[in-house]
Amino acid sequence: MNVIDGSGAVVRHVNSPALFDAEFGDRLDVVFRAVHREFANPRAGTASTRKRDEVAGGGRKPWRQKGTGRARQGSIRSPQWRHGGVVFGPQPRSYVERLNKKERRLAFLAALADRFHNDAVTLLEAADFSIGKTAEFARVLYGSAKAAQRGPTTLIVCRRGEPHAGQIERVSRNLRQTAITDDEALDVKDVLRFERICFTTAAYDALIERLEAKGPADGRA
Repeated sequence: MNVIDGSGAVVRHVNSPALFDAEFGDRLDVVFRAVHREFANPRAGTASTRKRDEVAGGGRKPWRQKGTGRARQGSIRSPQWRHGGVVFGPQPRSYVERLNKKERRLAFLAALADRFHNDAVTLLEAADFSIGKTAEFARVLYGSAKAAQRGPTTLIVCRRGEPHAGQIERVSRNLRQTAITDDEALDVKDVLRFERICFTTAAYDALIERLEAKGPADGRA
């Protein structure tokens, strides 16, 4: 795993943590459920339609039962009528899905391990970050501003409250292939959504310290 400075030059190489050496290939079901949960839980679940007995009006039979040549009707609020009730329409509900802490951690480790195993993780030494132009930052991440237009999607992860996080966010804002988040907000769907991840060294150290504090990963929930 390469560590680059503000000019894009590789300053050193570090090995990926032993935390990601475990085999996670047989736990893709947990990753799937974790991603599904992250998309489902923010849903409001407020969609609501009115059934036949909830629509105002329609108490009178529109015409007599026989002798008109038309189909028999009991109410103008039946589902086949315009402005009638809705059959099997959505009703308010909760989309919240449950996943225990051990499974959530396992899914997160599996997603990160995939990025480490595929050399899709880079560290940015941002202690003396001084880039003020988007084009300059594009050269750091992609080699040139033109390559940044079609390069791999990149998620930049800064540490929350990091001194240069605001400046990094500003110079990366107009790079359509990049996005930025902080280490505490990083989740499974963010890791899998982007083709590569660029951590600042502060964010990387904080994340690994937090993960290792919870114990080793054995690939099992």
